[in-house]
Amino acid sequence: MAHPDPFAAIADPHRRFLLEELRRAPRTVNELSEGLPISRPAVSQHLKALLDCNLVSVRAEGTRRIYAINAKGFDRLNLWLDQFWS
Repeated sequence: MAHPDPFAAIADPHRRFLLEELRRAPRTVNELSEGLPISRPAVSQHLKALLDCNLVSVRAEGTRRIYAINAKGFDRLNLWLDQFWS
């Protein structure tokens, strides 16, 4: 199954903020929502878009869901960008 376009996913400034925060450390939705002027459900929707593009991963820890960067998911982006420097 093909993943949605990661470039479309990172076009949104809230999603870029989430990626920057997750680059620093894995976090929960509650932790991530503290830095944004949007609701926790909206943060969850943005994370779902990033999950669908394989840019983040999630793991359950008790009742908490911990989100983290999925470095392998950035391969498509890197491959496309690398063609301009080859």
